[in-house]
Amino acid sequence: MNKALNLLAVLGATTRQMMADWGFGARLFLKLLTLSGVALKRFGLVRDQVHFLGNYSLAIITVSGLFVGFVLGLQGYYTLQRYGSAEALGLLVALSLVRELGPVVAALLYAGRAGASLTAEIGLMRAGEQLTALEMMAVDPVQRILAPRFLGGIIALPLLAAVFSAVGILGGYVVGVLLIGVDSGSFWSQMQGGVDVFKDVGNGIVKSVVFAVAVTFIALLQGYVAKPTPEGVANATTRSVVVSSLSVLGLDFILTAMMFSI
Repeated sequence: MNKALNLLAVLGATTRQMMADWGFGARLFLKLLTLSGVALKRFGLVRDQVHFLGNYSLAIITVSGLFVGFVLGLQGYYTLQRYGSAEALGLLVALSLVRELGPVVAALLYAGRAGASLTAEIGLMRAGEQLTALEMMAVDPVQRILAPRFLGGIIALPLLAAVFSAVGILGGYVVGVLLIGVDSGSFWSQMQGGVDVFKDVGNGIVKSVVFAVAVTFIALLQGYVAKPTPEGVANATTRSVVVSSLSVLGLDFILTAMMFSI
């Protein structure tokens, strides 16, 4: 009987803590949305964050996009060749990148590079009591520290996803046309005729914006609530990457199901 009561008490305490964490996260998210417009008034802070989150992630995004394009060009050619449709290689590469691989892989790379950096930065501010010092000076740390980073991440990730897709298409062209010998005119004309700007490219942009909101918010939240110890910051950084990656994959399934059902 006592064991059952203890188990019930632990379960209740865990559920209560989980609901409290979700409630705090929801309030922080709504506050960040409210303060995003205010952050634009100090555009220099947002610009610096776009530079920090976007430019410093550009190298890994570009190299990864190029090699993903190489692989798509090879795999797509050998698959389409079986059915005599090698001329559609450009369409296959473009649709794969702008619909799925561009937003998803760019978001995963962004979570591993920029998201982890954000969490560690905010967590170190918490450990060094810098956030507490701001509160003591009547400065809202959410408005001064989190909101510019939140808005900067929302701007940076869609641009990185676009770069990833563009470089990936270039990689598919290099492998398919220059190395294998697919007709260049067919490569580009099939792509031009088969890719719809609003349905395909637009859906990719919507996905990248949603991923940007989710990944940036998770990174900021984990850093903001991190325990003020070295172990706490390390655990928060690890948790940020794991939760962000799973969120991107889950949101990708939901968004894809919604977009193709319309």
